Amino acid sequence: MAKIFIFTGLVFILIGVILYFFKGFPLFRLPGDIVIDKGDFKFYFPITSSVIISIVLSVLFSIVSRFLK
Repeated sequence: MAKIFIFTGLVFILIGVILYFFKGFPLFRLPGDIVIDKGDFKFYFPITSSVIISIVLSVLFSIVSRFLK
């Protein structure tokens, strides 16, 4: 269990570093994401981004679980 927590922590650190250095990169502004901007109200619902992140994490955790067995 400790290996999983360490690996997950390292993944989050890596994601944080990537997001810090690539602030202008349109990673979370994909076609299919819902953006409603009316005056002082802004609503953002990242449907496409969520699906892509879910697929990537599923594949990543599947690979990691095979190596930890």
